[in-house]
Amino acid sequence: MSKKKQAVKIHTKNLDLYYGDNHALKDVGTDILQNNITALIGPSGCGKSTYLKTLNRMNDTVSGVKITGDVRLDGEDVYGKKVDVTILRKKIGMVFQAPNPFPMSVYDNIAYGPRMHGVKNRIALDEIVEHSLMDAAIWDEVKDRLKKPALSLSGGQQQRLCIARALATQPEVLLMDEPTSALDPISTLKIEELVTELKKKYTIVIVTHNMQQAARISDYTAFFLLGELIEYDKTGAVFSNPKDKRTEDYITGRFG
Repeated sequence: MSKKKQAVKIHTKNLDLYYGDNHALKDVGTDILQNNITALIGPSGCGKSTYLKTLNRMNDTVSGVKITGDVRLDGEDVYGKKVDVTILRKKIGMVFQAPNPFPMSVYDNIAYGPRMHGVKNRIALDEIVEHSLMDAAIWDEVKDRLKKPALSLSGGQQQRLCIARALATQPEVLLMDEPTSALDPISTLKIEELVTELKKKYTIVIVTHNMQQAARISDYTAFFLLGELIEYDKTGAVFSNPKDKRTEDYITGRFG
């Protein structure tokens, strides 16, 4: 593997997060590698989505949250006083569990982010919309429907549209919080194929309840339990030779 592939994109150290008195993340340390897919697995309420949202400061919007420790993107402190959160979220895009297109046209959904960041030129916007939809493997399905409401698309198409919308601001990292949990098996397969293709350009962190999905598409897997990062290794090692008994118990279905 080339050195570029092994570059650390996101680094966390001694990361603790509290929702009021609830200690939701406990001393989490990770190195997420560039142009890899990292899957976060674990039972409901184990902290994996909370961890995901610390990476682009989505937890800032929750009252009573206290975060300590280190989160770095390319060596820069994500929680530094001078960090512009809008620019941070441009660099670290997010796709949510349920497809959530804006109630506007397909075109305007994709153009929304670039417009917010100052792109006004119509030709430039047209190019961004086309490239984003092509990268999200949905251009051929919607190129004749760009003026139609995004909400008229199927669930699987809406989720790929939301991925295209996240890609339109040219992020470096894509966070995905259970992006296929609301989709049928065929749409799920399309998203998995898409995510595997996207890692050529982006660093991807995906929360999934589906362990087969983690095994299929991720390069690295992190297993969370009760707010702790129990095990973090190459996916093949986690699934075939876990070092911790709790990891083994979870992936073999003894709990979860």
